[in-house]
Amino acid sequence: MYKYPTSHPIFLGAETVDKDTITDRKHHGGIYQACYLYSADYYPYWKGKYPHLSWDWGMFGENITVEGLDEATLHIGSVFSLGDALVEITVPRQPCYKLGIRFNAQKIVQEFVAHEHPGTYVRILKEGNVAKGDSFTLVTESPDSLTTVDFYRMLYTKEKNQQILEMALKNEAIPPNKKEKLLRFLT
Repeated sequence: MYKYPTSHPIFLGAETVDKDTITDRKHHGGIYQACYLYSADYYPYWKGKYPHLSWDWGMFGENITVEGLDEATLHIGSVFSLGDALVEITVPRQPCYKLGIRFNAQKIVQEFVAHEHPGTYVRILKEGNVAKGDSFTLVTESPDSLTTVDFYRMLYTKEKNQQILEMALKNEAIPPNKKEKLLRFLT
């Protein structure tokens, strides 16, 4: 959870970011959550809410902070180049108590959910190095119109939008274990 900026390139491997410590392999890392991206654009909002913290990139536990990352237009299953790597958008981050530890306030977890800008995990389709200043460029748009924020909202609503749910269940970029949990909400 405690990440800090680096001037050196980082290597995106098939199941994890090189030299990243993952203590909970059940919920982090692996093929569908090899790397976590968060938008630099939301930092001013959070700095305003938590001005007492010592701010730097990586505050949300992200491996890579990306300018212009917008979950409302980011489609699950889309493929992007990122440095030497090729990545596929998978699932949004669902915050846990560790974010509260990082911010020294557990209320951040519910605030983070309500803010609806969770960032996204990616699957690494082609391993490679990523360095500061590398671009995040769309290579292939997902044929599915399911956005990261649509999926995220559906996860946190009691009454599941059946159209979004069906798109999620058909989307190959969503992990099988996540789909299994969603099946019970089909009507």
